[in-house]
Amino acid sequence: MKRSTIAKTFTMAAVTALALGISATAKADDKGCSNNTLHGTYAQSGSGVITAPPDQAGPFANVGTLVFDGNGGLMGALVVSSNGSSSQATETGTYTVNSDCTGTYTVQIAPFGITSQAFFAIDTNGDELEIIVTDPNSVITCVAKKLFPGRAI
Repeated sequence: MKRSTIAKTFTMAAVTALALGISATAKADDKGCSNNTLHGTYAQSGSGVITAPPDQAGPFANVGTLVFDGNGGLMGALVVSSNGSSSQATETGTYTVNSDCTGTYTVQIAPFGITSQAFFAIDTNGDELEIIVTDPNSVITCVAKKLFPGRAI
């Protein structure tokens, strides 16, 4: 009898410790971010390489602004340099921020008729983004920094 009680006690202790460990890990991943974490205008620059199709392959860079509305909508204006040829473009799209301060966005880029997707991580309390474009045939990273941190413009 005594051996059975000790085994049950150890089992309950192990299950409790496991449950507390899982709970702490889940809470650690929830950093409190939401779509509202991104609100305002960000200056962004990016660079990388387009790998295909052959007629578009080559170095890529861009500079512009991204405006996040705090509700999952975004728009931007930028200048793009692709393989040495520059042009102006606009972006409109949507974004989703996860509670762990990562997220994704999808934009339509005019006048090119391109849809592009990216993954991002929020840092500096929402004042900066680290971005990687996830489209096939591209290797492009960007940094976006909030204009006038502490206020939405």
